[in-house]
Amino acid sequence: MARVLICDPVDQTALEAMRSAGHEVVEKTGMTPEELLETAPQFDAMVVRSATKVRKPVLEAAARGNLKLIVRGGVGLDNIDTDVAAELGITVNNTPAASSVAVAELAMAHMLACSRFLGPANLTMKRGEWNKKAYGKGKELFGSTLGLIGFGRISCEVGKMAGGFGMKVIFFDPYIDDAADAQKVDLDTLLRQSDFISLHIPHNKETHYLLDAPQFGMMKDGVVIVNCARGGTINESALLEAIDSGKVFAAGVDVFEEEPPADNPLVMNERVVVTPHIGAGTAAAGKRVGGEVAKKIIAFFE
Repeated sequence: MARVLICDPVDQTALEAMRSAGHEVVEKTGMTPEELLETAPQFDAMVVRSATKVRKPVLEAAARGNLKLIVRGGVGLDNIDTDVAAELGITVNNTPAASSVAVAELAMAHMLACSRFLGPANLTMKRGEWNKKAYGKGKELFGSTLGLIGFGRISCEVGKMAGGFGMKVIFFDPYIDDAADAQKVDLDTLLRQSDFISLHIPHNKETHYLLDAPQFGMMKDGVVIVNCARGGTINESALLEAIDSGKVFAAGVDVFEEEPPADNPLVMNERVVVTPHIGAGTAAAGKRVGGEVAKKIIAFFE
């Protein structure tokens, strides 16, 4: 039997599955870093989503205790110091396939919302305004070119969905050679050719500010930018400047450099559709993620 610490909310059916397999499951969500540092060494496994940060001090303390496994419910591992975990002999797993469709659908929703002024049109209608002329000059996805930066599971799903809208799909990813329904190009070509650009990459040293002022300068006038991946991959100040200049028609942003964002002008800009990091936030995705978490923990300790 293993002791499993649940640091972030997980679907209840997953917790029941782990308990049915004989494991002790303890829910302690919303812990401070200090509380996590004290608590983690008492457990054999930890489950986190995106909120809990598992950094070197926690890992070192946990390794001196009983911790053998960390399961990240979701895709990105940037909230876990994976190199340190590997050095300490702690296994780190994630659930990359479980939330792909949910995140992809949100990316498509952002493209549509940006193209048809859904945010401001909805808000002003509720105020009793009828701004048909102001919001009647939107963009169509049909016949446009979508550039996907990164071409992993989520991005592939976006590409499939975009094909249904009649979009041409191109992608940049140094780790993927080819794809059946999308054309691989270099980053500069993608920036120059795309009418819509959607990011699907982790945030690390290589991807920090991958889109900055020089990259915005290479883009078509009136491009739409969507980021449902990670904050820090786009320079937010450069994005605002590109919006104000008209280079960027609109942007859909689900992730931020600082979360939650504090006094971030992106949030208040009428040309930016914002959501609070809800890419995997569907009931169905939550069940799939929880199911994968439970399977990985049960299999590891068998």
